[in-house]
Amino acid sequence: MLILGIDPGTAITGYGLIKVEGSKLTPLNYGALRTGARQETAVRLSVIHSNLCNLIRAATPDVVAVEQLFFNTNVTTALAVGQARGVILLAVAQAEIPLVEYTPLQVKQTVTGNGRATKQQVGYMVKTLLKLETVPSPDDVSDALAIAICHAHLGSTLDRFARYAQQ
Repeated sequence: MLILGIDPGTAITGYGLIKVEGSKLTPLNYGALRTGARQETAVRLSVIHSNLCNLIRAATPDVVAVEQLFFNTNVTTALAVGQARGVILLAVAQAEIPLVEYTPLQVKQTVTGNGRATKQQVGYMVKTLLKLETVPSPDDVSDALAIAICHAHLGSTLDRFARYAQQ
């Protein structure tokens, strides 16, 4: 199974593609989609959408895992991230790929065992679990890989619960 994890952002949208074979996790591709700080919001969103569509076409993931928007005390930041999430969800829907969403708490709990883990702790566990030489940077990239890892661990459990509930 190929899982594409995405950490939404207007300036930096992190992505991480992992392959799951049983309990083995293999990183295939990861990085950041960046937009210019001086670009108009509409242009930034268009760049994110276009680049993500290209990434999805090239990667052909089986599922896309996206971080849910959490409450942020900075309303401007929350709105911008919400707009970026909107174009990300649109790109995934247009590609007709299943989408799952996880809260930051779920991601941290799954990857580190601590729902209040720091960025450094998440990065260290991503590096360890994927057997990388260094912690992926910026944090958005490490977070995107953590989101993919979260789905690798929780997705099969959620699928089993869904099948059980349908019986």
